[in-house]
Amino acid sequence: MKRKLNITGIIGLVAALGLIAVIGMAYGTDANGKPAVIMSQMMNFWDPASVAITVGGTIGGIIFMFPAKILKNAGKMVGMVFNQRKYNPDEYIENMVEYCKIARLKGILQLEESANECKDPFMKSALMLIVDANDSEKVQAMLDDSIDFMCERHEANISMWLKASSSAPAFGMIGTLVGLINMLAALDPTDSGSAASLGAGMATALITTFYGCIMANVIFNPIANQLKYTHNDEVLCMQIIEEGALAIISGANPRYVQEKLEMMLPKNSGKKSKKQEK
Repeated sequence: MKRKLNITGIIGLVAALGLIAVIGMAYGTDANGKPAVIMSQMMNFWDPASVAITVGGTIGGIIFMFPAKILKNAGKMVGMVFNQRKYNPDEYIENMVEYCKIARLKGILQLEESANECKDPFMKSALMLIVDANDSEKVQAMLDDSIDFMCERHEANISMWLKASSSAPAFGMIGTLVGLINMLAALDPTDSGSAASLGAGMATALITTFYGCIMANVIFNPIANQLKYTHNDEVLCMQIIEEGALAIISGANPRYVQEKLEMMLPKNSGKKSKKQEK
């Protein structure tokens, strides 16, 4: 399976973190009152206790929620986001139409050679089911089951990131409550110095919410969305293979198979859009 570097994802992540860090966190005024980027100002957003509550709490909660078989795929899924599998529906259509031509001209048994050369495991399985002379209902049932099982696995993986996206702000709020409780407990109305520390204490309490929002909206939720888009592309290609396999079994005309499969493509993609422009 071909892969491609997710350039837009990398640009988006760098832009989000860069703008938040440079403009949001470090941008201020210098001693002369002029706008400037003050890197030391970023230390106002660093608090080890807040990191422990938000990051540690989120990770711990996710570990408690999901089994090891899903957790162990976390690194692999992050890699898939930045080095995505490339699914080309047009290429799958061309392959299925070619297999249809082979079946009509040379016979179904000739597809075994094509299956042995096929690199896509799902396509190879579909072709071998045809070669084994299975009827269309049995082939459809087996391919549907394979697609359903894959969807279940992918949804379980994606749900981990979605749950992390909702958990991070919640732990950020927990950290804020912890900070506020400690701040108010240390407040002494009779001590003017204690009252003067309210601003710094409030800032520390709010950092955890800041951490939680960054984790949810810049890391976890984008990862879940990227995985979902890749999943949808894979499902589309698998459905193209299934429809093409059923058409081959029925002995359909290759031209009809091509038109039928191209109707499964989005309106703004592939050969279908080019035909509509003519």
